[in-house]
Amino acid sequence: MIRSELLQALARENSGLRAEEIERVADVFFDEIGQRLADGGRVELRGFGAFSTREREPRKGRNPRTGEAVEVPGKRVPYFKPGKEMRARLNTE
Repeated sequence: MIRSELLQALARENSGLRAEEIERVADVFFDEIGQRLADGGRVELRGFGAFSTREREPRKGRNPRTGEAVEVPGKRVPYFKPGKEMRARLNTE
């Protein structure tokens, strides 16, 4: 699903809201998640999962074009852990 499909689904479920209002709600939702993660926090959506960040250590990499060794700095990366209900929904047969 892409963002426009999500907005269309929200519009179908909330016919009383204008398209601009639905888009603003989605913007605030994603901005808040991004800001919380940038601040080093965690976002938990019960029944769906939890977003957090993980630290990656600095390491030696290799330039694929030249084969030269390069230093890759450490960084924080986003991480998602699905909730129990999400895992159950994905594994029903």
